[in-house]
Amino acid sequence: GIREKELSVTITAPNTSHEDSDDCGAIILGMEEERKNWDKISASMNAIRTQTLIKDSDIVVVRFGEKYRQWNAAFDAGYATALGKSTIILHPPSISHMLKEVNASANVVCEEPTQVVDTLAYVIRGELPKVPKDGDSFIPIADRLGKGNPNP
Repeated sequence: GIREKELSVTITAPNTSHEDSDDCGAIILGMEEERKNWDKISASMNAIRTQTLIKDSDIVVVRFGEKYRQWNAAFDAGYATALGKSTIILHPPSISHMLKEVNASANVVCEEPTQVVDTLAYVIRGELPKVPKDGDSFIPIADRLGKGNPNP
C-alpha cells in the first residue's frame, strides 16, 4: 500500500521477535541468576528502542491483533498519546470493546491495513481513495444534511 501510493513514509517498529525481545539483555550483557532481573534488563532495552522511535515519529500507528494480549501495544499507544503524537490504531472489530479507552484517545481507528494507508495518503497529500469503503452505499454529507451548515 505505502509503496504503491509512493508515500514519503518511513516505517519503524518495536522488536517483534518474542525470543529476541525476551533474551536481548542476556545475549548482550550475559546470563542472570534471577529471571526477574533478566526480564527487567530486556524490558529496559526494548523500552529504549520503542520510546525513541515513538519520540522521533510524527504519526504513530499501533496495531493490535487477536492472537496475544498486547499490553505493550496499549502502553505504546498511551505513551504516544501522552507525548501529543497523532495516533492511528489498527485492530479487528472483534476487539473494539476491549480497546475502547485506547480507541477513545486515538485520532483514527482503522479495521484494515488499507485504511491506515488511505488515512496516511489523506493526511500527507489530501488524497482520498477512488472508491469509498461503503461503495455505492456512500452518501456525501451534503446530500444527507443538505447544502450549507444547518448547525452553526
